[in-house]
Amino acid sequence: MTIKARKFVLRNRPQGLPKTSDFELVEEEISENLEDGEILCKAEWLSVDPYMRLVANNLQLGEMMPGVQVARVIKSRSPEYEEGSKVVGLFGWRDTTKCNPSLHTEIEYLYPLPDMKSLPESYAIGSVGRVGNTAYFGLLDVGCPQPGETVVVSAAAGAVGSLVGQIAKLKGCKVVGFAGSDEKVDFLLNDLGFENAFNYKTVNVPDALVKAAPKGVDVYFDNVGGEFAFHVTQKMNQGGRIALCGAISSYNRDASQPAMIPFDYTKMIYNNIKLEGLHVLRWKHRWFEGINQIRDWILEGKIVVRETVTEGFENMPEAFIRLLKGSNIGKEVVKC
Repeated sequence: MTIKARKFVLRNRPQGLPKTSDFELVEEEISENLEDGEILCKAEWLSVDPYMRLVANNLQLGEMMPGVQVARVIKSRSPEYEEGSKVVGLFGWRDTTKCNPSLHTEIEYLYPLPDMKSLPESYAIGSVGRVGNTAYFGLLDVGCPQPGETVVVSAAAGAVGSLVGQIAKLKGCKVVGFAGSDEKVDFLLNDLGFENAFNYKTVNVPDALVKAAPKGVDVYFDNVGGEFAFHVTQKMNQGGRIALCGAISSYNRDASQPAMIPFDYTKMIYNNIKLEGLHVLRWKHRWFEGINQIRDWILEGKIVVRETVTEGFENMPEAFIRLLKGSNIGKEVVKC
Protein backbone atom coordinates (compact mmCIF):
# COMPACT_ATOMS: atom_id res chain seq x y z
CA MET A 1 0.00 0.00 0.00
CA THR A 2 1.18 3.52 -0.77
CA ILE A 3 0.12 6.99 0.27
CA LYS A 4 0.47 10.16 -1.79
CA ALA A 5 2.71 12.84 -0.35
CA ARG A 6 2.93 16.40 -1.60
CA LYS A 7 6.02 18.57 -1.45
CA PHE A 8 7.27 21.88 -2.84
CA VAL A 9 10.48 21.86 -4.83
CA LEU A 10 12.46 24.69 -6.35
CA ARG A 11 11.45 25.14 -9.99
CA ASN A 12 13.41 28.32 -10.78
CA ARG A 13 16.26 30.12 -9.07
CA PRO A 14 14.62 33.19 -7.43
CA GLN A 15 15.74 36.53 -8.79
CA GLY A 16 15.06 39.16 -6.16
CA LEU A 17 11.77 38.64 -4.37
CA PRO A 18 10.62 35.07 -5.10
CA LYS A 19 7.53 34.42 -7.21
CA THR A 20 5.02 31.61 -6.82
CA SER A 21 6.23 30.27 -10.18
CA ASP A 22 9.67 29.65 -8.61
CA PHE A 23 8.15 26.72 -6.71
CA GLU A 24 6.43 23.57 -7.91
CA LEU A 25 4.03 21.35 -5.98
CA VAL A 26 4.75 17.72 -6.83
CA GLU A 27 3.45 14.38 -5.62
CA GLU A 28 5.33 11.25 -4.69
CA GLU A 29 4.28 7.81 -3.51
CA ILE A 30 5.34 6.68 -0.03
CA SER A 31 4.95 3.09 1.10
CA GLU A 32 2.72 2.73 4.15
CA ASN A 33 4.65 -0.39 5.12
CA LEU A 34 7.08 0.61 7.86
CA GLU A 35 10.36 -0.98 8.80
CA ASP A 36 11.24 -1.46 12.47
CA GLY A 37 11.87 1.96 14.04
CA GLU A 38 10.13 4.00 11.34
CA ILE A 39 7.28 6.47 11.71
CA LEU A 40 4.88 8.02 9.21
CA CYS A 41 3.89 11.62 9.92
CA LYS A 42 1.26 14.03 8.62
CA ALA A 43 2.00 17.76 8.78
CA GLU A 44 -0.36 19.98 10.75
CA TRP A 45 1.59 23.26 11.03
CA LEU A 46 4.50 24.42 8.87
CA SER A 47 6.92 27.29 9.33
CA VAL A 48 8.22 29.76 6.78
CA ASP A 49 11.28 31.77 7.82
CA PRO A 50 13.59 34.37 6.27
CA TYR A 51 16.61 32.05 6.22
CA MET A 52 14.86 29.95 3.59
CA ARG A 53 15.50 32.69 1.07
CA LEU A 54 19.25 32.20 1.49
CA VAL A 55 18.88 28.44 1.25
CA ALA A 56 16.99 28.82 -2.02
CA ASN A 57 20.12 30.37 -3.54
CA ASN A 58 22.02 27.14 -2.93
CA LEU A 59 19.43 24.46 -3.61
CA GLN A 60 19.57 22.49 -6.82
CA LEU A 61 16.53 22.91 -9.04
CA GLY A 62 14.09 20.15 -8.16
CA GLU A 63 15.21 19.98 -4.54
CA MET A 64 12.69 20.39 -1.74
CA MET A 65 12.47 23.58 0.30
CA PRO A 66 13.55 23.09 3.93
CA GLY A 67 11.56 23.90 7.03
CA VAL A 68 10.24 22.86 10.43
CA GLN A 69 6.75 21.53 11.05
CA VAL A 70 4.50 20.14 13.73
CA ALA A 71 3.28 16.74 12.54
CA ARG A 72 1.08 13.94 13.84
CA VAL A 73 2.40 10.38 13.86
CA ILE A 74 -0.19 8.42 11.87
CA LYS A 75 1.71 5.12 11.87
CA SER A 76 4.57 3.96 14.04
CA ARG A 77 6.97 1.08 14.53
CA SER A 78 9.12 3.15 16.87
CA PRO A 79 9.02 2.61 20.64
CA GLU A 80 9.78 6.31 21.16
CA TYR A 81 6.95 7.77 19.06
CA GLU A 82 3.49 6.34 19.57
CA GLU A 83 0.80 6.51 16.92
CA GLY A 84 -1.25 9.67 17.50
CA SER A 85 1.60 11.55 19.19
CA LYS A 86 2.95 14.85 17.83
CA VAL A 87 6.49 15.73 16.77
CA VAL A 88 8.49 18.77 15.74
CA GLY A 89 10.48 17.81 12.67
CA LEU A 90 12.78 19.41 10.14
CA PHE A 91 10.86 17.67 7.35
CA GLY A 92 10.72 20.53 4.85
CA TRP A 93 7.86 21.79 2.71
CA ARG A 94 6.00 18.47 2.56
CA ASP A 95 2.74 17.22 3.99
CA THR A 96 3.66 13.57 4.63
CA THR A 97 6.98 12.19 5.85
CA LYS A 98 8.40 8.76 6.63
CA CYS A 99 11.58 8.59 8.67
CA ASN A 100 13.50 6.55 11.21
CA PRO A 101 14.04 8.64 14.35
CA SER A 102 16.96 6.46 15.45
CA LEU A 103 18.88 7.71 12.42
CA HIS A 104 18.12 11.36 13.20
CA THR A 105 18.99 11.95 16.83
CA GLU A 106 19.93 15.63 16.41
CA ILE A 107 17.62 17.99 18.29
CA GLU A 108 17.33 20.19 15.22
CA TYR A 109 15.85 17.39 13.12
CA LEU A 110 13.24 15.71 15.30
CA TYR A 111 11.89 15.72 18.84
CA PRO A 112 8.55 15.05 20.54
CA LEU A 113 6.18 18.00 20.77
CA PRO A 114 7.06 19.75 24.05
CA ASP A 115 4.53 20.06 26.83
CA MET A 116 2.63 23.08 25.52
CA LYS A 117 0.29 23.12 28.53
CA SER A 118 -2.59 25.29 27.26
CA LEU A 119 -0.73 26.99 24.40
CA PRO A 120 -1.46 26.38 20.70
CA GLU A 121 0.64 23.64 19.15
CA SER A 122 1.66 26.03 16.35
CA TYR A 123 3.80 27.87 18.92
CA ALA A 124 6.17 24.88 18.81
CA ILE A 125 7.51 26.11 15.44
CA GLY A 126 7.66 29.68 16.70
CA SER A 127 7.89 31.19 20.16
CA VAL A 128 8.14 27.81 21.92
CA GLY A 129 10.62 26.43 19.42
CA ARG A 130 13.52 27.44 17.22
CA VAL A 131 12.33 31.06 16.97
CA GLY A 132 11.95 31.44 20.72
CA ASN A 133 15.39 29.99 21.38
CA THR A 134 16.93 32.35 18.82
CA ALA A 135 15.48 35.31 20.69
CA TYR A 136 16.20 33.95 24.15
CA PHE A 137 19.80 32.85 23.77
CA GLY A 138 20.67 35.46 21.16
CA LEU A 139 19.67 38.32 23.42
CA LEU A 140 20.74 36.94 26.80
CA ASP A 141 23.98 35.15 25.86
CA VAL A 142 25.19 37.39 23.04
CA GLY A 143 23.57 40.75 23.78
CA CYS A 144 24.01 40.33 27.54
CA PRO A 145 21.55 43.13 28.46
CA GLN A 146 21.80 44.71 31.89
CA PRO A 147 19.02 46.50 33.82
CA GLY A 148 18.71 50.12 32.75
CA GLU A 149 20.42 49.64 29.39
CA THR A 150 18.92 50.60 26.04
CA VAL A 151 18.22 47.81 23.56
CA VAL A 152 17.42 48.49 19.90
CA VAL A 153 15.66 45.80 17.86
CA SER A 154 15.18 45.82 14.08
CA ALA A 155 12.36 43.88 12.40
CA ALA A 156 10.88 44.25 15.85
CA ALA A 157 7.37 43.13 14.91
CA GLY A 158 8.61 39.87 13.41
CA ALA A 159 8.73 36.44 15.02
CA VAL A 160 12.16 36.86 16.63
CA GLY A 161 12.23 40.62 17.11
CA SER A 162 8.93 40.79 18.97
CA LEU A 163 10.21 38.24 21.49
CA VAL A 164 13.60 39.92 21.85
CA GLY A 165 12.03 43.24 22.78
CA GLN A 166 9.77 41.67 25.37
CA ILE A 167 12.58 39.65 26.95
CA ALA A 168 14.68 42.82 27.13
CA LYS A 169 11.85 44.55 28.98
CA LEU A 170 11.64 41.63 31.42
CA LYS A 171 15.33 42.17 32.11
CA GLY A 172 14.74 45.81 33.01
CA CYS A 173 15.90 47.41 29.76
CA LYS A 174 14.51 50.30 27.74
CA VAL A 175 13.48 49.00 24.32
CA VAL A 176 13.45 50.81 20.99
CA GLY A 177 11.88 48.94 18.09
CA PHE A 178 11.92 49.58 14.35
CA ALA A 179 9.42 48.01 11.96
CA GLY A 180 8.13 48.56 8.43
CA SER A 181 4.57 49.87 8.84
CA ASP A 182 2.46 52.06 11.10
CA GLU A 183 0.34 49.01 11.98
CA LYS A 184 3.45 47.25 13.25
CA VAL A 185 4.53 50.30 15.23
CA ASP A 186 1.11 50.37 16.88
CA PHE A 187 1.53 46.67 17.74
CA LEU A 188 4.92 47.34 19.35
CA LEU A 189 3.73 50.29 21.38
CA ASN A 190 0.26 49.20 22.43
CA ASP A 191 0.42 45.40 22.48
CA LEU A 192 4.02 44.76 23.48
CA GLY A 193 4.68 47.89 25.53
CA PHE A 194 7.87 49.08 23.84
CA GLU A 195 8.95 52.49 25.15
CA ASN A 196 9.62 53.71 21.62
CA ALA A 197 8.87 52.34 18.16
CA PHE A 198 9.32 53.78 14.69
CA ASN A 199 8.41 53.04 11.09
CA TYR A 200 11.87 53.01 9.53
CA LYS A 201 10.33 53.77 6.13
CA THR A 202 8.91 57.13 7.22
CA VAL A 203 11.41 58.45 9.77
CA ASN A 204 14.99 59.60 9.66
CA VAL A 205 16.64 56.71 11.49
CA PRO A 206 19.57 58.68 13.03
CA ASP A 207 17.16 61.36 14.30
CA ALA A 208 14.82 58.71 15.71
CA LEU A 209 17.72 57.10 17.57
CA VAL A 210 18.78 60.43 19.07
CA LYS A 211 15.21 61.00 20.25
CA ALA A 212 14.62 57.51 21.63
CA ALA A 213 18.12 56.83 22.99
CA PRO A 214 19.62 60.18 24.01
CA LYS A 215 22.17 58.38 26.21
CA GLY A 216 23.16 56.01 23.44
CA VAL A 217 22.53 52.36 22.60
CA ASP A 218 23.98 49.50 24.63
CA VAL A 219 22.64 46.45 22.78
CA TYR A 220 21.53 46.12 19.17
CA PHE A 221 19.72 42.95 18.09
CA ASP A 222 20.17 43.00 14.33
CA ASN A 223 17.67 41.17 12.15
CA VAL A 224 18.09 43.24 8.99
CA GLY A 225 21.73 44.21 8.40
CA GLY A 226 22.45 46.77 5.70
CA GLU A 227 22.62 50.53 6.12
CA PHE A 228 20.24 50.42 9.08
CA ALA A 229 22.88 48.57 11.12
CA PHE A 230 25.42 51.28 10.30
CA HIS A 231 23.12 53.99 11.70
CA VAL A 232 22.62 52.10 14.96
CA THR A 233 26.35 51.49 15.34
CA GLN A 234 26.91 55.25 15.20
CA LYS A 235 24.84 55.64 18.37
CA MET A 236 26.37 52.79 20.38
CA ASN A 237 28.01 53.33 23.74
CA GLN A 238 31.34 52.11 25.03
CA GLY A 239 31.23 48.34 25.33
CA GLY A 240 28.14 48.03 23.16
CA ARG A 241 27.09 44.60 21.91
CA ILE A 242 25.60 43.75 18.53
CA ALA A 243 23.84 40.39 18.26
CA LEU A 244 23.83 39.62 14.54
CA CYS A 245 20.87 37.32 13.96
CA GLY A 246 19.84 38.09 10.37
CA ALA A 247 20.26 40.35 7.37
CA ILE A 248 16.86 40.24 5.71
CA SER A 249 17.51 43.53 3.91
CA SER A 250 19.95 41.69 1.65
CA TYR A 251 18.22 38.32 1.22
CA ASN A 252 16.45 39.24 -2.01
CA ARG A 253 19.58 40.63 -3.66
CA ASP A 254 21.38 38.90 -6.51
CA ALA A 255 23.56 36.31 -4.76
CA SER A 256 26.46 37.15 -7.09
CA GLN A 257 26.42 40.81 -5.98
CA PRO A 258 26.82 41.05 -2.18
CA ALA A 259 25.43 44.18 -0.55
CA MET A 260 28.03 46.89 0.07
CA ILE A 261 27.30 48.90 3.21
CA PRO A 262 29.24 51.52 5.20
CA PHE A 263 31.17 50.27 8.23
CA ASP A 264 32.76 52.52 10.82
CA TYR A 265 35.89 50.69 11.94
CA THR A 266 37.01 53.59 14.13
CA LYS A 267 33.76 53.58 16.09
CA MET A 268 33.88 49.82 16.53
CA ILE A 269 37.50 49.86 17.71
CA TYR A 270 37.59 52.86 20.02
CA ASN A 271 34.18 52.20 21.57
CA ASN A 272 35.08 48.53 22.11
CA ILE A 273 31.89 47.41 20.38
CA LYS A 274 31.43 43.67 20.02
CA LEU A 275 29.76 42.30 16.89
CA GLU A 276 28.87 38.62 17.22
CA GLY A 277 26.96 36.40 14.84
CA LEU A 278 24.60 33.82 16.25
CA HIS A 279 22.98 30.63 15.05
CA VAL A 280 20.47 28.98 17.34
CA LEU A 281 22.00 25.51 17.10
CA ARG A 282 24.91 26.76 19.19
CA TRP A 283 22.56 26.22 22.13
CA LYS A 284 21.10 22.84 21.17
CA HIS A 285 22.44 21.38 24.43
CA ARG A 286 20.16 23.86 26.27
CA TRP A 287 17.23 23.59 23.87
CA PHE A 288 14.44 22.92 26.36
CA GLU A 289 15.74 25.46 28.86
CA GLY A 290 14.92 28.20 26.39
CA ILE A 291 11.59 26.99 25.08
CA ASN A 292 10.28 26.08 28.54
CA GLN A 293 11.14 29.54 29.86
CA ILE A 294 9.47 31.27 26.92
CA ARG A 295 6.42 29.02 27.31
CA ASP A 296 6.13 29.87 31.00
CA TRP A 297 6.49 33.60 30.37
CA ILE A 298 3.65 33.40 27.84
CA LEU A 299 1.45 31.48 30.29
CA GLU A 300 2.21 34.05 32.99
CA GLY A 301 1.12 36.87 30.67
CA LYS A 302 4.62 38.36 30.52
CA ILE A 303 5.05 37.76 26.78
CA VAL A 304 2.51 38.36 24.01
CA VAL A 305 2.62 36.24 20.86
CA ARG A 306 1.08 37.12 17.50
CA GLU A 307 0.81 34.76 14.54
CA THR A 308 -0.07 35.36 10.89
CA VAL A 309 -1.79 32.17 9.73
CA THR A 310 -2.14 30.97 6.14
CA GLU A 311 -4.64 28.18 5.52
CA GLY A 312 -3.72 25.33 3.20
CA PHE A 313 -0.46 23.53 2.42
CA GLU A 314 -0.80 24.54 -1.24
CA ASN A 315 -0.33 28.18 -0.17
CA MET A 316 3.18 27.74 1.26
CA PRO A 317 4.81 29.92 -1.44
CA GLU A 318 2.32 32.76 -0.89
CA ALA A 319 3.04 32.71 2.86
CA PHE A 320 6.78 32.71 2.22
CA ILE A 321 6.58 35.66 -0.18
CA ARG A 322 4.36 37.61 2.22
CA LEU A 323 6.98 37.07 4.93
CA LEU A 324 9.79 38.38 2.72
CA LYS A 325 7.69 41.41 1.80
CA GLY A 326 7.23 42.15 5.49
CA SER A 327 3.45 41.85 5.35
CA ASN A 328 3.19 39.63 8.43
CA ILE A 329 3.11 40.51 12.11
CA GLY A 330 4.73 38.00 14.44
CA LYS A 331 5.31 34.43 13.29
CA GLU A 332 4.19 33.37 9.82
CA VAL A 333 2.77 29.83 9.92
CA VAL A 334 0.84 27.62 7.52
CA LYS A 335 -2.00 25.40 8.69
CA CYS A 336 -2.44 22.18 6.70
